[in-house]
This record gives sequence, structure tokens and C-alpha cells, in this order.
Amino acid sequence: MQIHELSPHPKAKREPKRLGRGIGSGLGKTSGKGHKGQWARSGGGVPVGFEGGQMPLQRRVPKFGFKNINRVEYKAINIEILEALAASKQLSKIGLNELREAGFISKSHLVKILGKGALTQKLDVEANAFSKSAEEAITAAGGTITKL
Repeated sequence: MQIHELSPHPKAKREPKRLGRGIGSGLGKTSGKGHKGQWARSGGGVPVGFEGGQMPLQRRVPKFGFKNINRVEYKAINIEILEALAASKQLSKIGLNELREAGFISKSHLVKILGKGALTQKLDVEANAFSKSAEEAITAAGGTITKL
């Protein structure tokens, strides 16, 4: 298939309704709106969410919670993952670039190292934040931590 052979689905591009163009068109006189009434008027109809005077859903359901605009979200990475990554790629230093290349984080992620798992080798780790248990595990194995 070539680009010049592509065309939209036959029903995807319809001609617009030509309203009020004579009785023979089938959409003349009242233009498909029937006779009189709320829906035939200019600007007629009801607002979105209107339920005929019944208390609308968005007012019946209570509001709760809030979004903290100052929240900082970290991508959590455990030291067991660092251990496996260092073993598979023979690394002694793990930073954001190594985690990105391994596919654990994307460019915009901030990283927090957490302490799940055991660390047997000496590693120099760079990250945006560390948990206390992760700091202790890395330093106990002889490695260093660097907060970015």
C-alpha cells in the first residue's frame, strides 16, 4: 500500500446537513427541529449536568482531598536492582545515566534508592534521594552515596 492509495473511510467524511433550504430537501421549514418548544428555540436546551431540577450528581457527591502542588514524586529503585544491574554490566558506579540506559527510568524521573534487598559489592551510587536503610546498606558494603 502506498500513501497515495490511502483514503478515509466512506462514512467518515459526511457532507454537512443543509438546513432550511426548502421543503424538497426534507430539512426545510423547521430544519429538523420539529414545531416550537425548548429544543426548537435559539439557545434552547438545558445546561450540561442538568437533571430536571433534581439535585445534580456533581452537587450530591461530596468533595474530598486535594492536590499538593509542591509534591515531589520519585521513581523508587531498590538496592537489589542496583546489585543485579552492577553484576550484569560489571559496574562499580551507578548513576542516573546507567539507570536510564538499563530502562529503569526516563529522562524526567527523579530517583530515590530504597533499601529492599541485600548489597554484597562496593558501589558508588548517585541519586536524588536515599532512604535511611539504603544509605546504611550501601555504606556498610563499602560504597559511597551522592545526592544530586
